[in-house]
Amino acid sequence: MDITLSGILEVVGSLDDSAGENTARQRFRRFLEKNVHDVGQLRDYINECLRIAGTQYNRALQDLVNLIGSFLGFEVTYGRYQGVSGQIGYDGYWKSPLQPNGFHIVVETKTTEVYAIKTTTLLGYVNDLISEETIPSWDAALGLYVVGRPDPELKQLENAIIAQNWSDKLRIISVESLLSLAEMMNQYDVSHADMLAVIRPSGPTIDPIVDLMARLVVPPVEPPETPLEEISKAPQQPKTEVDASYWLTPVRSDEDGTAEDTITTLVEKEHIYAFGERTPGRRHIKPGDWICFYATGKGVVAHARIISVPRNEVHPSVRHADRYPWIFDLQEEKLYLDDPIIIDAALRANLDAFKGKDANKNWAWYVQATNKISENDFNILTR
Repeated sequence: MDITLSGILEVVGSLDDSAGENTARQRFRRFLEKNVHDVGQLRDYINECLRIAGTQYNRALQDLVNLIGSFLGFEVTYGRYQGVSGQIGYDGYWKSPLQPNGFHIVVETKTTEVYAIKTTTLLGYVNDLISEETIPSWDAALGLYVVGRPDPELKQLENAIIAQNWSDKLRIISVESLLSLAEMMNQYDVSHADMLAVIRPSGPTIDPIVDLMARLVVPPVEPPETPLEEISKAPQQPKTEVDASYWLTPVRSDEDGTAEDTITTLVEKEHIYAFGERTPGRRHIKPGDWICFYATGKGVVAHARIISVPRNEVHPSVRHADRYPWIFDLQEEKLYLDDPIIIDAALRANLDAFKGKDANKNWAWYVQATNKISENDFNILTR
C-alpha cells in the first residue's frame, strides 16, 4: 500500500482520547491492524513520525510502537495518549502468551523531545497493574522505554536505572532496534521466545544486542574484483568513473550526538570518515569510490568521493575512536541534512537492489550495514 502516514492521518482526523468505536483513534488503530502486514511498511510509517514534529505524529508513533508489539507476538492493549486522574497512564501493555501467567511488558514511548524522564512514573504503572491483579508480580513484569531517537537525556535515564538498581525492572530500547527485532522474527528462524530473551537480559540497554544480531543477518557485501593488496596505502588520485564502486553506509544517532552531528563533523569539516574493524566493505573501498551516508530513520543526507584507502589511526574528531579506528579521506563532499532522500516504498521500487522484490516488505537489510550498491542506485539516492 503506497498511502503515506500523513495521508492516513488526514483521513482519520485528529488523534485524541475521545471514547467510542468511530473516533479518530479507533479508526487509525483499525486501519493499522487491517492493512499493515509487513515490517517494511511499518518502518516507513515510523520513520515518517520521526521526521515530522507535532502532537499528531507523536501519538501516531505511540500506536505504531504498539503495533510492533503485535508483530513480536504479544497480545497488545493500546494506552491513552494523555494521562488523566484515576486511570493508569501507560502507552501500551503487552502480554506474552508464554509461561503459565504470561510475561507482561508495560511500554512508555518517548519521542525526540528533550525533557526529564521520571522512572517512578513507569514503575508506578506496573505497580498499579499488579495491585489490580492484571499482572501477577514483578517477577513476570518489565517496564520498557521505547525511544524514538536517542539523545543525551537517554544516558541520564540509563544511569538512573543503574544507580537505583532497577535493571531487573526497567529496560530501554530504540524504536529502530525494536523494528530490527520484528524484522528478524519475520524473516529468520527467530521465535517469540527468542525475542523475549533478548528484551529481558541483564543491563538496561538492549540496543547493543540487537545491533549484533542485525549485523549477523545482513547479507554479505560482495568484494570488488580488484583486491586491496594491489592498492597503495598512500592517498591516491581518484580512478576513473569506470572503476568506481558505490557504497551506502548508515550513521546512527546515540546519546552522545545525532547522526547529523557526526556527518557534519567528519564529512564536512574534517573531510574524513571512519569505519570499524568489522565494518562490511572496509577492506574493499578504494580511492575513486563514492559513498553516501544514511542517517538512520531520516534518509540519505550526504555523499562524497573516497580518495584514500582506510588507515589505522586514532582521530580526535571521531567519537568512540577505539571502535572506529579505520580512517579514510574524502573530497567533493555534499550535505543536504535538511532535505534528505527518503527511502520510502516509491523510491525503493526504482532501485536495482529491489528488483523482483516487494517494496513494502522488509527493507532494513539495505541500510543496516555498509552496503555496496549500483551506480544507478547511488544516483537515485543522492542529490
